[in-house]
This record gives sequence, C-alpha cells and structure tokens, in this order.
Amino acid sequence: MKLKNHLLLSILSFSILICCKPSEEKTIHQKIEQNTNEIFDSLVEIRRNFHEHPELAGNEKRTSKIIAEYLSNLGLEVKTGFAGYGVIGILKGGKEGKNIGWRADMDALPNDFPDEVKYKSKINGIQHGCGHDVHMSIGLGIAEVLAKNKESIKGTIYFIFQPEEETFVGAKNIVDSSLFSKIHLDEIYSLHVTALPVGQIIVKPNELYAYQKRIQITFNEKFSKDDAKTLYNKIRNEILRKKDGANPWEIPKAFDSIIGLTNPNTIFKDYLFLEENFVIEEDNNQLHLKAYLYETNKSNLPKILPKIEQVINNSKFKDKFIATSFIQENPTVLNDERLTENAMNILKDIYGNETVLMDYGQIPYFNDDFFYFQQKVPGVYFLLGGSNIEKGIIAMNHSPNFRVDEECIKIAVKSFSSLILERTNSE
Repeated sequence: MKLKNHLLLSILSFSILICCKPSEEKTIHQKIEQNTNEIFDSLVEIRRNFHEHPELAGNEKRTSKIIAEYLSNLGLEVKTGFAGYGVIGILKGGKEGKNIGWRADMDALPNDFPDEVKYKSKINGIQHGCGHDVHMSIGLGIAEVLAKNKESIKGTIYFIFQPEEETFVGAKNIVDSSLFSKIHLDEIYSLHVTALPVGQIIVKPNELYAYQKRIQITFNEKFSKDDAKTLYNKIRNEILRKKDGANPWEIPKAFDSIIGLTNPNTIFKDYLFLEENFVIEEDNNQLHLKAYLYETNKSNLPKILPKIEQVINNSKFKDKFIATSFIQENPTVLNDERLTENAMNILKDIYGNETVLMDYGQIPYFNDDFFYFQQKVPGVYFLLGGSNIEKGIIAMNHSPNFRVDEECIKIAVKSFSSLILERTNSE
C-alpha cells in the first residue's frame, strides 16, 4: 500500500511539473519581446540620426560606417568593401544549421519635400523619404536581439545592409559579388515600411507589386505632339483593364481597409493601365512617345505590344507609325510560396492571428531590387505599416511630409526576430 501511494505521488508531482513549466518556445519569444522593448529607445535614436544625415545611392559612406561599428560592437563578424558601401554582419548561432539572410536598404532620395519633424534632414536636397532609415534601424534591432539569444539559434544569420536600392543596382551588385557567392543562403527576408496602419504586417505569395514596363512608340516626323496626345489617350482607353468603377492608379486607396490590399475583393488585382502622363522626345526626324504601364498578370505581358500596335493600325495615324517596344522592364518582387506560408504561420502562432494579414493585390508604381536576391535564393518580402491617422502620420513613400510612427520599429524587430529564430530551428 505504501509503494502504491508513493508511485501515485510521484506521477502526480511529475504531471504538475510538466503542466506548470512554460514551453521553451514561449519563453524565448517572451525574451525577444523584452529585449526589443529594452533597446527600442536607442533604435529610435539611431533611426533619427540616419534621417538627419541621409546619403544618396552610391554615397552611403557615413551610413555604412555607423552600421559596421554597431554590428561589430554586438560581436558579429563584419564584412565591408564590397558592392560599393555594402555591409554584412554575420551572427553564428549556438549550433549548426541553416544560413538565413535579412536585407535592409540604406540609400536616401534626392528631394526637398516638406519634412515637419525636429530631426529633419541636415543635407540640402536629400531626404529619407522612402523609409530606408527605418529599415536600417529595424535590421540593427533584429541583429541585437538575436545576438542576445544566439545560443538558441541553429545556423548562421547574415544581416545584409544594401546600398543603391533606389537606382536598382545595389542588390544586383551584391549577388554578383564574390562574397555573396561564398555565403550560400538557404532563404532571405526583407520588408518595406509603407502607408498601412502602424505595425500592420501584410504579405502575399508570388508577385507583390505589379509588373512595370516602359514602352516607346516611334513615329515619323509628320506626327505632331497634338496627334501624340490624341493617340495616347486612345491607346490608354483601349488597353485598360480594371474593375468597374475602380482606379488602381489611385495609390492611396491601396491602403484603404475596404477596397485596399487586405480585402479579398480589392481593386488592386487583375488590372492593366498606362499612366496618365507620357513623355515626347524627338531625334533623327522621329518622334518617340514614352510611358510606363502596369500589369498584374505576367502571362499577359507578351500580348501588350501587339494590342497597342492593333490600336494604332486601326487609327488614322497608322501611316506615321514606325515601331513600338519595351525600353525598360525590371523583374518584380516574387515571394516564394512555401516560405510565405511558413512565415505567416510562424508569426500567427507566436503573436496571434492579427499579427500578419494576407495581401490580395499588387501595388503599382513601386518595386524593389530585392528581386535580385530572390532570383538566387528563396525569399519573402513584407509590407509594414507606418501610418497613424490619429497622430496625423501618413507613411506614403516618396511623398511630401512622409512620416513614420516609430512604434512600427518595435513591432517589426520583435516579429521578425522571432521569425528568423524559428526559421533557423526548422528542418
């Protein structure tokens, strides 16, 4: 009887221990959140420092020096002197495992838009009007949080700080470098702050942005500028494809809660349009009409030029027409389907179902040279909300008074530190 009672007591005690002990997964992510809160003020400070001292693409000397020193002080191995002012911080985990990359872009924009903040740019004609200062502070924050928890990491994390994103050469220069060829990444992640509500994270598999192409239509010298305007409007109306009553070129509506990207019936899917404005250039007795078009469906791209030619040949201007072609066509950000699904599941499991939302559309006008990384490595690119209407903050990139609610830095550092840690520990 005594033996039986002792056995029952032992089983009961063991059960209590199992039930009351918090899981290791929950503990590490609570620690990540705590670490993020502890460094948040310093991340805001460094973000504002970047904002006050912006540098254009190809000139990120001061920025890269600050980043390299910060990463080095965290104990990371740091690589510089490649792809212009590129910087890579290497964090080796406590065990062997995957190689995972995080990309943050560094360059600013050439403009003098109004910027009503106390820490506005001190450099005339240059501003961080796209949010790359926020991206850098988030990248440094993730590096610091994960450095504090490196014993829980399997594998190696590469924090890639990329110059020259705005000119679309920085990512290509990095992936073409000898240093990148030695890294052998298994997967890579990045984000862009934009005009969504503060802290909201959205993502979608496959194309995140619309395909952007620049067309050129060439005519002989008998084609006047008035003729060009008349014909362009005709072409624009004939090839247009959109939902009834919807204008996908009205970009602020992309962030609307009803018709925007997070609604399955968003107006920002299945469209084709030419932008309203076009350029006329003359040379060698020819007139060139140039404009950008936006298409969401890759399979439709080969049909566009024949359609334009058909419109011209059915017009009174067909005898003045010479040729049409694409003169600029970048790839678009293309998220890996499997990784996107995995990332969404991880973030929802840790921080709740509202942490990350599905993006059902594709944004026109914008793009990112992150696609050059994705051509080499499976990757996922997220959109992060930086707007706060109640505070009068609208994070509309490349616009006057572009501002960001800095609380988004905290949310991004916490969320993506947890994501990267979980991905390093996945099979």
